[in-house]
Amino acid sequence: MNKVILMGRLTRDPEVRYSQGEPSTAVARFSLAVDRRFKRDNGPTADFINCVAFGKTGELIEKYCHQGTKLCVEGRIQTGSYTNKDGNKVYTTDVVVESAEFAESKSAASSNGGDFDNAGGSRPEPTAAAADGFMNIPDGVQDEGLPFN
Repeated sequence: MNKVILMGRLTRDPEVRYSQGEPSTAVARFSLAVDRRFKRDNGPTADFINCVAFGKTGELIEKYCHQGTKLCVEGRIQTGSYTNKDGNKVYTTDVVVESAEFAESKSAASSNGGDFDNAGGSRPEPTAAAADGFMNIPDGVQDEGLPFN
């Protein structure tokens, strides 16, 4: 079984490209800073894990996520290799994201120094409901476009 669940913050804005062909598919690449459970003196406190999301998941990550956004992703590990322009073999390890969820509300992200929409745009974003634990879905977001099940 190959299953991965991670929770961390985006280290940079996602890099999104679209495949050629009909229809084109979004390919979003990003890395998550995932805190280590146990910390050693003078050692790293987080791991930086490369992730890739395809299709609708990639589009939603492009639209709603930026550096500092806290995400919970589920997927699988995929390894690969290629030869770079210098002729050296490069080995890769990525988490192929199958689903992603916001791991904090916009108000919590703002209080942690990371505004959900730091570009000052008018992107709709989920907002936390009062006490029932459900999120309000912003206007203009279609059911098939939601980033969770």
